[in-house]
Amino acid sequence: MIRFLKTFYGSDDGAVTVDWVVLCAAIVGLAIAIITGIQTGALTMTGNVGTFFETNFFQGE
Repeated sequence: MIRFLKTFYGSDDGAVTVDWVVLCAAIVGLAIAIITGIQTGALTMTGNVGTFFETNFFQGE
C-alpha cells in the first residue's frame, strides 16, 4: 500500500492532463471571443452599407 501511495504521489500524468485541459479551454474561449468580435463588426458594417445605399441610391423609389 505504501509503495502504491509513493507511486501515485510521484506520478505527474494527472498534472499534464490538467495542463492540457486548461490550455484547450483557453484556446476555445479565445476563439469564441474572436468570432463574437468579428460577427459584431460584420453586422455593424452590413447595416452601415445598407444605410448608405438607402440614402444615396434609393431615394426616388
